[in-house]
Amino acid sequence: MFNIQILIGICVGAVVLLAALMTILSRYRKCPADKVLVIYGKVGSDSDGKARSAKCIHGGAAFIVPVLQSYQYMDLTPISISVDLKNALSKQNIRIDVPSRFTVGISTEPGVMQNAAERLLGLKLSEIQELAKDIIFGQLRLVIATMDIEEINTDRDKFLVAVSNNVEIELKKIGLRLINVNVTDINDESGYIDALGKEAAAKAINDAKKSVAEKNRDGEIGQANAHRDQRINVAAADASAINGENTAKIEIAQSEAVRREKQAESLRIATAAEAVQAAKAKQEAYIAQQEAEETRAQLETATQKADIIVKAEIAKQQAEIQAEADAEVLRRRARGEADAIFAKMEAEARGARELLEQQAQGIRSLVAAAGNNPDAAVRLMIADKLEELTRIQVEAIKNIKIDKVTVWDSGKNSDGKTGTADFISGMMKAVPPMGELFEQAGMELPALLGKKRETDVFVPDGAASEAAPETVEG
Repeated sequence: MFNIQILIGICVGAVVLLAALMTILSRYRKCPADKVLVIYGKVGSDSDGKARSAKCIHGGAAFIVPVLQSYQYMDLTPISISVDLKNALSKQNIRIDVPSRFTVGISTEPGVMQNAAERLLGLKLSEIQELAKDIIFGQLRLVIATMDIEEINTDRDKFLVAVSNNVEIELKKIGLRLINVNVTDINDESGYIDALGKEAAAKAINDAKKSVAEKNRDGEIGQANAHRDQRINVAAADASAINGENTAKIEIAQSEAVRREKQAESLRIATAAEAVQAAKAKQEAYIAQQEAEETRAQLETATQKADIIVKAEIAKQQAEIQAEADAEVLRRRARGEADAIFAKMEAEARGARELLEQQAQGIRSLVAAAGNNPDAAVRLMIADKLEELTRIQVEAIKNIKIDKVTVWDSGKNSDGKTGTADFISGMMKAVPPMGELFEQAGMELPALLGKKRETDVFVPDGAASEAAPETVEG
């Protein structure tokens, strides 16, 4: 019996514990992502120690204390509100209609979400829409009253920013946030906006017409310039012709005056004189007509010359343009040739300078080899060229061909030599001797090549023969 009571007690305790556990689990609520969990009742105090009216949770979960706390959900689904604002007064005192659509929703910001819990919890969707609509109407009228129609119509971004800022601030006070603003169209009862649109369209059309007219003007100006030149030349010829005609008319008039004067005079003198004067007048008229014909011929000649001059002027301009083009080609070609010549001369100058520097370096080396004695260095250079100098001296007389030389010798000269000896000696002296060549270079031959003779050979007086022709065979 005692065991049964214990078993019953255990079963009852287990049931109570299970019921308590089920109650606790049923009071643990999870918040979906599209809702806000609002816990109200005894929810504690904020950081300032002030008792809170509700506790808002977006995402996550919370335990609802039985008896002491309760909860509700607020839907975060966006709310679309159609705001058909009419007769809103703008800054210019012009009433306009601004149909628009606003999209709002409950905010998830901590402070704003607390406002939503205090002011929107338990309201239906239609009630929230009407409340937000009243706020939007007021702020929209306020923004329109501070802006001109031109700003609202043309600078739509500025208008939407101003509306969003004003409406957002007021909606946050009741826990809502502005998601989107879409202004469909703006109208006014006075037709001002339509006039602005027509003005803009007219301006665009006029700008396009102006652009087309400017292009046509440029073409017409070019054509008019060509016609102007032609007309100037033609007008000059016409002016010359008219001048000739006027001169002829003046002469005719003067002749007519003279004729009438003579007629009057002939009437006073006699009938016979009248006949004579009439004949004379006819003669003068004939002369005037002849002059007129000549004037007409001159006019036609001037017209033909004008046509020829115009064509010649055009040909002249074409020739000048062609000549300028040819001159430019020649200038460029000459410039290129000058650059090439300058480059060539510069290269030759560099080569000559390099050759001279190498020669100078060789001479410096030669002077150093001669013990820094310039005279000795010069002798070494001449000694190096001795073979070539000797060859040049030999080449000077090698090819001389003398078939026969006839010398008329008259005996001894004042110096004791015969004429034949002087001729041979002079011919040989025409080639500089080697010793004199060395002396001219400031050198002297080595002793092994011989030395200069101190005295000349004496020729006795009796050695000369009588004057007789001698023949030397070459």
